[in-house]
Amino acid sequence: MKKRIVILILFCVIIAVQTFAQQAKPNIVVILADDLGFSDIGAFGSEIHTPVLDKLAKQGLVMSQFYNAARCCPSRAALLTGLYPHQAGVGDMVQNKGSEAYQGFLNSNCATMGELLKTGGYNTIVSGKWHVGLVPSAWAVNRGFDKSFTLQNNGSSYFNSQPLYNDGRVVTFLLNGQEVQRQDTSLYLTQAITNFALKSLDEIKDQPNPFLLYVAYNAPHWPIQALPEDIAKYKGKYLNGWDELRLRRYKKLQALGIIKKEWVLSPRFENVKAWSSLSEPEKELWDTRMAIYAAMIDRMDAGIGQILDKIKELKKDKNTLVVFLSDNGGSADEVKNWDYVTQKNGVPGSVNSIDSYEAPWGNASNTPFRLFKKNTHEGGISSPFIAYYPGLIEAGSSSDLPAHFIDLLPTLLELSGIEYPETFKGNPLTKLEGRSLLDVFKGKKTGRNDAFYWEHEGSRAIRDGDWKLVAELNAPWELYNLKTDRTEVYDLATKYPDRVKQMEKKYQIWAAKVGVRDWNKIK
Repeated sequence: MKKRIVILILFCVIIAVQTFAQQAKPNIVVILADDLGFSDIGAFGSEIHTPVLDKLAKQGLVMSQFYNAARCCPSRAALLTGLYPHQAGVGDMVQNKGSEAYQGFLNSNCATMGELLKTGGYNTIVSGKWHVGLVPSAWAVNRGFDKSFTLQNNGSSYFNSQPLYNDGRVVTFLLNGQEVQRQDTSLYLTQAITNFALKSLDEIKDQPNPFLLYVAYNAPHWPIQALPEDIAKYKGKYLNGWDELRLRRYKKLQALGIIKKEWVLSPRFENVKAWSSLSEPEKELWDTRMAIYAAMIDRMDAGIGQILDKIKELKKDKNTLVVFLSDNGGSADEVKNWDYVTQKNGVPGSVNSIDSYEAPWGNASNTPFRLFKKNTHEGGISSPFIAYYPGLIEAGSSSDLPAHFIDLLPTLLELSGIEYPETFKGNPLTKLEGRSLLDVFKGKKTGRNDAFYWEHEGSRAIRDGDWKLVAELNAPWELYNLKTDRTEVYDLATKYPDRVKQMEKKYQIWAAKVGVRDWNKIK
């Protein structure tokens, strides 16, 4: 009898220890916006009403030099795997370009944050845009996520599942791996993404295991569509135009300490007219477009607030890391000029309209930087970044340490005490490229000696310390000292030709390693 009692006590102790170990691991919430520019939230200089994210920034850490991979698919691959996108098989979009680096879906030599955190006992949830492969092997349900509501493609109507394209492509939503249709009566997509996250959290609320919640909002990616009441908040607020808006955001970014005073505001994008040259009807049209875009961000912020409120209601907020970032810079896409996109010219912002806010407002979104999503100049690859974790991250802290999407997974693994394996599901894993940011989260001034690299459709760059070498497709290299000129206004390539050669050689070694191909030959 005594022996049975001892065994029972030991069993209870083991269960208690295991339960404590699971509870001690942090819950993790990763929130990703889509096509959100560097200065599009209040904490990064915006006039758009984002009280939830602004509060998160005040109570957490702001990183002012955080980089993405220039576009949705590559950035998501890097975020999920801790690898450069080419190493994960997603060097471009989800169409196969004929080589392993550009196959268009996650390969078997990478593991997602969902897969790896599951090995540590995590419940895993994803809600929102997936876009790292249309083949079943790359679906969220098969890449480590217990609960999943995903948009498989790059974009969708915010009100239904009707095709955006007339070239045969289908917009697909999957609910736990099963296709679902969103009808005209469906919730606004941002709210649907929020609601699935809330529902999933409720379903696991009584479990002792920690959770990973990856919320990948499609907002504010085109088509720019928003709820009428949200648009009304911003209508008329942009009649001063993009030139004034860029200047105001630039000054606010300086006042917030996010950019240095010696970094000059980059010139207005060359293909954008001066606001003062527009007619009154033109100004009215452009004001409406930006009002819709702002409304999309406003509604996303409200959804984030609902999720954080739910976590607090479940009494899990004290042990939850929250990270917010964007997959690339603001977009210059002009969908009204694309013959493969279904053209709808109904009431702006409604289900009957397919439109974008184009280069003029994209240029403002990326204040103070140059160029856009798809480019590897700072306007394309700079993300607003906020991290919040009470007890670990000091409220109101900031860092100008350069960091990258590839660094997030190593951070989560270190925080949760999970080792990155050499093999996974019988396949060898590519060695992690990222570095943990845990010391940065703790307020340490951690240095970094290795460079960052980019390639997207022939646009390419390397940042090595304060120096950046960058070139667009079929264009010569440009060289910038980001310490004094992060807005990339003063090209030093002709002044320092030897440095250009040294950095180009380093870039070429990386490009060969990860499988970069000449874009002119693989399109």
